[in-house]
Amino acid sequence: MIDSHCHLDHEPLLSDLPNVIKRSKDVGIKKLLTISTSLESFSRIKNIIDKDEMIYGTIGIHPHETNDEIISSDNIVKNFNENPKIIGIGETGLDFYYNNSDKDKQIKSFNEHIQASIETNAPLIIHSRSAEEETFNILNDYKDKDLKILMHCFTGSKKFAEKLLDLNAFFSASGIITFKNSLELQETFKFLPLEKILIETDSPFLAPVPNRGKKNEPSFIDYTAQKLADLKEITKSQLIEITTNNFNKLFS
Repeated sequence: MIDSHCHLDHEPLLSDLPNVIKRSKDVGIKKLLTISTSLESFSRIKNIIDKDEMIYGTIGIHPHETNDEIISSDNIVKNFNENPKIIGIGETGLDFYYNNSDKDKQIKSFNEHIQASIETNAPLIIHSRSAEEETFNILNDYKDKDLKILMHCFTGSKKFAEKLLDLNAFFSASGIITFKNSLELQETFKFLPLEKILIETDSPFLAPVPNRGKKNEPSFIDYTAQKLADLKEITKSQLIEITTNNFNKLFS
């Protein structure tokens, strides 16, 4: 089992990292991918990935941070190439829900990350909220580049998912699929091909039922895996094997 998206550099995970790692291993997690959201975040991640062989990282700037930071594709590529345990580009994308950052700056940053993904042939970890059309249009501009697209914590519409499948995208399910009011999202994941699905926690955010409202951690992924297995009408062990293979294929 692999948690394809967590934030180990955020509290309360960072200060309890040895126990977080132990609990992850106890539920059968083999890899943790801890995701960069800013340059400060990335500096912490470079230290965290040395704490255990199961931990890998990414380099990128979250769309919320783009008012203060725009990283060039060259800088992303440089940081990516310096460490073999940095295996992805992001978290990048567009978030027009909160408008924490200027739209044009978000779009510029997104394009810089895409260019870095093309140059490194590394997966692009994408955050998209209230920006389906804009996100798709930008990605579609690069459709001849065979981008390795991973839609993190996917909560988009089925129509959006269908369009992204045409770009060979992968989709990661978070604890949100365990929420009672997520019926539409559950139907979307029923529709998505098993070979295109990964699982994640996005911890310390979005704890799945029955831990909703608590601080999330990677070991809680077990609940998300069980819910997704139920939706796909397979066993949890089958779901874990398939999503693990999908991750390893995408990040190969």
